[in-house]
Amino acid sequence: MNWMIDFEKKIGYTFKNKTYLENALSHSSYANEKHCKNNERLEFLGDSVLSLIVSENLYLAHEEDSEGDLSKIRASLVCEHGLYELSKKIELSKYIKLGVGEDKSGGRKRPSLVSDAFEALLAAIFLDSDFETAKKWLLSLMKEELSAVSAKKEFGDYKTMLQEHTQKGERGRVTYELIKESGPDHDKRFVCAVSVDGKRVAEGEGRTKKEAEQRAAKNALEIL
Repeated sequence: MNWMIDFEKKIGYTFKNKTYLENALSHSSYANEKHCKNNERLEFLGDSVLSLIVSENLYLAHEEDSEGDLSKIRASLVCEHGLYELSKKIELSKYIKLGVGEDKSGGRKRPSLVSDAFEALLAAIFLDSDFETAKKWLLSLMKEELSAVSAKKEFGDYKTMLQEHTQKGERGRVTYELIKESGPDHDKRFVCAVSVDGKRVAEGEGRTKKEAEQRAAKNALEIL
């Protein structure tokens, strides 16, 4: 099937057992119409696989954090909104199979529905391969989000601090712009500029766009 080949290229994984992929993308509304399996059981499994992968990563990467801190970070990464944003990177909503009514009512734009399908997809990759393969796939997709967590811990949330600082005075509108991107895919570097009310104040460099924005905000605070 052309759609399946296209989607496998997009996610960077080729299924040995295509049935896993079919099931992962089949919403209950579609399954009821076509009398086939839906993705709810895979979603159940994917939720646990997701939690374990992220928990292990945070446990190893943040040795000084308490159980409570780690739980908060994990919750921010695996919440419905977080998974919905991740799904956009692979255009998941485009490939989910929905019933006619669900599709017409905007199901593809419903975060809860798409995030459930994301968990089902992760479970499908896990079952089709193994835990290490599923972990490598997920962490690669979450690279920017995980780096942002580290950047926030290392530099503080300077973007919020800058916004609060400008709102105390007559200024207020803070915007960020990516002005440079360089390096190979495995070692990208980004440079972002921060402007206050349209006037560029500072620049910052980082391994992700979010990290570069935090650095730019830090530099802007020092200047202002």
